Amino acid sequence: MNGRVYIVGAGPGDPELLTLKALRLLNEADVILYDRLVGEDIAKLVKDLGKTAIYVGKDGKGKERQEEINALMKKFAEEGKKVLRLKGGDPAVFGRLWEEIVFLKENGIPFEVVPGVSSVNGAPACANLPLTHPEFGKAIIVIGGRETENYFEALKNGTVVVLMSGAPAAEISRNLIKNGFKEETKVAVIQKGSLKDQKVSVYTLGELSSSGKSFDGPALMVVGEVVRFVEKYNCPED
Repeated sequence: MNGRVYIVGAGPGDPELLTLKALRLLNEADVILYDRLVGEDIAKLVKDLGKTAIYVGKDGKGKERQEEINALMKKFAEEGKKVLRLKGGDPAVFGRLWEEIVFLKENGIPFEVVPGVSSVNGAPACANLPLTHPEFGKAIIVIGGRETENYFEALKNGTVVVLMSGAPAAEISRNLIKNGFKEETKVAVIQKGSLKDQKVSVYTLGELSSSGKSFDGPALMVVGEVVRFVEKYNCPED
C-alpha cells in the first residue's frame, strides 16, 4: 500500500486562512473527502480543483456516516491514492479526530494530521475580540453546545491545556493536585510542537509533581484522560 491519508484542518471558513501546508496538500491530493463545516467558499475551492471530491458531511447521521468515511479512506488508500480528509477548523478540537486515527492505525494505513486555525480562536480574532487579558481573561474554557446543561460535569471530564509550562511543569502539577486533580491523571508535555524535533513526554501528575522536572524551550502541558490515547498509539505517526 503506497496510499496515505492526510487529516487536514480547513480553518474557520475563509480560504485565505487555510495553512500553506493545507493548500499544498489540496493541490497534491488525488481524492478529497470534505466535511460540511469546511464552509461554502472552501467547498467551492475544492470542487474547482477538478479532483475527485466527495462530500462526507454527517448531517446528523453520526456513526453510520463515520463508517462510510472510514471505508472511503481505506478504499482509496489501498488503491495507492493520496487522500485528503478535510475538516472544518482544527481536527483536534471537536473533530472526532481520534476515531479516524484509531481506524487508520488498526488498518495499517499511513497518515498525517495537519492542524488548522480553530474557530475557537479564529472567529474571535476576526471579530477583534481577545480571548485573554492580563487582568480579567487568564483562562479559556471551550465546551460543546450540547454540554451546557451539564456544564460542571463537562469541565470535570475535560482537558486542560497549560501554555508556557515547560520550566514550571512540576509546580503546575502540584498546584493542579492541590486543586482537586487526581495524582494518577495523565499529563503530556509537548516540546517544540509541530517542529521536526517535537518531543512528547507522558507522565502522571503525581510523577511530574514529585520529580521536580522542568523542560527547556517552548512547551505546553495537556492534562486529562485524552493523554492515554497518545500512550496507546504513540501519535503522531512518522
